[in-house]
Amino acid sequence: MKDKTIVSGVGCCLVDLLYNNVDFSSQEIRSFMSLTNGDGGLSPGKLVLLEDFERFSQMPLDDFMNSILHGREVDKINIGGPSIVSLIHAAQISHLQNCEVRFYGMAGTDMHGIYLRETLGKTPVVLKEYRLIDYRTPSTIVLSDPGYDKGHGERMFINAIGAAWEMQAEDLDEDFFKSDIVVFGGTAIVPGIHDKLTSLTRKAKDQGCITIINTVYDFRNEKLRPGQPWPLGETEETYGNTDILITDKEEALRLSGRKSIDAALDYFIDRKTKTVIITNGSENTHVFSDGSVFEATGKFSFPVSEQVRSELRRGHTGDTTGCGDNFAGGLIGSIVHQLNSGMSQLDLKDALSWAVVSGGFACFNLGGTYFEEKHGGKLEKIKPYYESYKRQISAV
Repeated sequence: MKDKTIVSGVGCCLVDLLYNNVDFSSQEIRSFMSLTNGDGGLSPGKLVLLEDFERFSQMPLDDFMNSILHGREVDKINIGGPSIVSLIHAAQISHLQNCEVRFYGMAGTDMHGIYLRETLGKTPVVLKEYRLIDYRTPSTIVLSDPGYDKGHGERMFINAIGAAWEMQAEDLDEDFFKSDIVVFGGTAIVPGIHDKLTSLTRKAKDQGCITIINTVYDFRNEKLRPGQPWPLGETEETYGNTDILITDKEEALRLSGRKSIDAALDYFIDRKTKTVIITNGSENTHVFSDGSVFEATGKFSFPVSEQVRSELRRGHTGDTTGCGDNFAGGLIGSIVHQLNSGMSQLDLKDALSWAVVSGGFACFNLGGTYFEEKHGGKLEKIKPYYESYKRQISAV
């Protein structure tokens, strides 16, 4: 058995303001839809920066919200962001494991920042270096249409980076790089970290860490370089320093500049990324492993959970916010369990099984962060889906 496993993460942590049952096909919404990539308009599945959206719409955010929601109150305020949501879930499903999950970040001193600090204190994540500064707290308006894409659902995001502009590589202490696993989550909206990913991942690898990057749509670089591949750190060396890259189809195509998932996989493989995982909404996940962290697999695809799909078809309510983040958290949690079990080579299919059911389970809740009534409560709820999924893939 291994000593305590330390997971340290940095990246996007914000307040999610969730509005459910927003019809993306309505005339009110369509007039604010993007016309070209990076123009500041709304687009299903994508994030737009607040300043860019206000220029595109030619109105303040509050006026836009009133025009489409007619004074409707927010459905839910929640902890959001690809980094913190994935870490919370990883900590929740690592219940009874000998591990510690840490987060590094910044928020504002406003009411949303105070909410984040207090609410994060109710989760199993340790706030290692988390400071409140005199800035607006990072936040995202999440507009969710559960009926989009033939009932699979989709969201649109308006993001205010706020205090995350001030988070820099120098804010990561030496303990961060002494962790067993380091996770860079959604750093495209934490620019000071994102732009230094090459040097940060290099330092982590020099210290023997398992390095994980899970991405988010990079509207900042899409605006700066319309139609060009997005940079991931200072140079493409970042990919070679990355043990596990988790990205969705759109982000994979934009990072690689390729036109298909298979071609994007080849791009990341050619740059020596050890494990590549490309999700695709309600379709199969595409995967590659070179044998460095998990067993060598070549390229293959992994199915969604049929039990989750069936329950969604029967009207199980919730939304798709945080599905990708929980997917990443499920994978991280599985790695923690496997490391603590003393496995020298990790089991990719088992890690993916936890990832798939974790992402699917998030569809049953409004918002990506699930708050447990008792420690281990979320794990208890997800285990039956995991067991069902293992039976599903064993039959293939």
